Amino acid sequence: MNKKCIIPWIVGAGFIFSLKGRRSKNLKKLDGWLYAHRGFHSEPDAPENSLEAFRLAAENGYGAELDVHLLADGNLAVLHDSWLKRMTGKGGVVESLTEKELSGYHLGNSRQTIPTLRQVLEVIDGRVPLIIELKPYKDNYRSLCERVFQDLDRYDGVYCVESFYPQVLMWLRRNRPYVIRGQLSMNYFRDHQGLSFLRAAAASSMMANVLTRPDFIAYKYQDRRFVSNRICLKLWKLQGAFWTLHTPGELRTAQEEGSWPIFENFDPETGNRFDGAVDT
Repeated sequence: MNKKCIIPWIVGAGFIFSLKGRRSKNLKKLDGWLYAHRGFHSEPDAPENSLEAFRLAAENGYGAELDVHLLADGNLAVLHDSWLKRMTGKGGVVESLTEKELSGYHLGNSRQTIPTLRQVLEVIDGRVPLIIELKPYKDNYRSLCERVFQDLDRYDGVYCVESFYPQVLMWLRRNRPYVIRGQLSMNYFRDHQGLSFLRAAAASSMMANVLTRPDFIAYKYQDRRFVSNRICLKLWKLQGAFWTLHTPGELRTAQEEGSWPIFENFDPETGNRFDGAVDT
């Protein structure tokens, strides 16, 4: 076999090896749960990422997924978007606010306001496991991680941490290696979000796994058959998580395929969609 024939095999093998993660025994603590995306939310009284949505998740026996941002005063807010407009109707970004100012931002048409991570942990109180997504802003991932673990190091409940940003997972690998960590991803070629071809390829393929060694892969449900995700789950036997499931059928598929189901906008017990549910 000449060199021209060998090179593609070497590149292919290197690519496959780059996707390898680790397989922690602690994953069992997170198995067997349904996870309510941004809490067990419904409009208008329990909007997404509200304390009421997290209270309902815990009371109904569902784990919860949530999103964390670093505020201007060094505290932490739980909200999906950096931009405030969609959920509060006001301009600006959440990173520009202080904890004191959060009480002036109501979620949707409810009386609920943007909560802090500390408040969410108090409401959950270890009753159900949490999937905590860290949302860096303008490369503040180090400060965000350090501040998040000021709260999590004092929390006795079961949780894992995930992010779209490999830098977050690298920080976890170096500073909190015992914490279960997950790489979030999707097919950026289908929903490129303004990324260049090379960045879309790198993000979709999760080649940073060689550095971050995630314990699980949280991949967009519609993109779950993307080749890199299949290699991670089938060859390397990493734990999968599918987001976001909007029907009982999608939830069953996630369970049948052995992935953690992250659902929203319907009641898994009855299969009924919530009135006014909007897929996000």
